Amino acid sequence: ANALLPIFAKDVLQVGAKGYGVLAAAPAVGSLLAGGAISLLPAARRQGRVVIAAVYLYGLATLGFGLSHWFWLSLLMLAGTGAADTVSTVLRQTIRQLLTPDRMRGRMTAVGMIFFMGGPQLGELEAGVVARWVGAPWSVITGGIGALISAALIAWNAPALRDYEASQPPSE
Repeated sequence: ANALLPIFAKDVLQVGAKGYGVLAAAPAVGSLLAGGAISLLPAARRQGRVVIAAVYLYGLATLGFGLSHWFWLSLLMLAGTGAADTVSTVLRQTIRQLLTPDRMRGRMTAVGMIFFMGGPQLGELEAGVVARWVGAPWSVITGGIGALISAALIAWNAPALRDYEASQPPSE
């Protein structure tokens, strides 16, 4: 949805440039809040399920943003995308680091960075193309639905991730 925020600010929510700035900051606010919560709360035991739930919540928040015509609800949904993305990212990176053998960790990190750095830009290209065909709201809505479907498919087809549990809580 980030690439389409100017359209939402101008045409859907009609909040102008100032509103656009607040909308653009909302995912970062959600991310900061989630990062703070993660650092203060005890480590999740069933981390695989938490990752899948975070992706599911990301999809719901994206869908909610695409459907919203209210500025405050849109802000809440965008903050939700930032929070869910942070939880998912932190836990995915933690799981990968813990499960990857030492000799493969550098390569795994490199491949992960390719997706981390290139994936969002490709997603923004896709969002723009879909928005051109069906409009910005439907582009975001279909993206949210895609995330929900992806979370369901991963939960169904990746039992190793779904059932992953931290072997021991980290020592203090």
